[in-house]
Amino acid sequence: MRSKLLIAAALVALGAAAPASAQDRSPGVRQTLVDLAYVLGEVHALRQACLGAEDQFWRARMIRMVEAEQPDTALDRRLKEAFNTGYASRQSEFPECTGPARRAEIAALNKGQNLAGQLSKVMNTVKLDALPTQAEIDADPARGQVTPRPATR
Repeated sequence: MRSKLLIAAALVALGAAAPASAQDRSPGVRQTLVDLAYVLGEVHALRQACLGAEDQFWRARMIRMVEAEQPDTALDRRLKEAFNTGYASRQSEFPECTGPARRAEIAALNKGQNLAGQLSKVMNTVKLDALPTQAEIDADPARGQVTPRPATR
């Protein structure tokens, strides 16, 4: 349960940290997003095996991720294909809720948590060379002031 909450929180942070467009993403970050979409498909199938086809918890998170990323056409297609491939893979492997299906879900959640953590680190990194030097702050004290960010929802 804790892993599910951590992934959901990371996905919310991912949406809050998203730039205007996924086109600003490096190829490595774009691939990590695709990998996360695959894992979301996996956990969607595994959760449905136990809770039923009406459960849309992880599919809804996938939709939110795509909305937050605002991907270009190519990345949008890759994200959706990855989600569907992950879903189909686990649905065929674990059509019923069993002990192995639960263990597979936990493993996939852990992988998703790691991927979301990687994305969160990349998206929240400040480029140190963009910060003013102490000499620049001394010359113009206003440069050293931090402007509070508006609260995001």
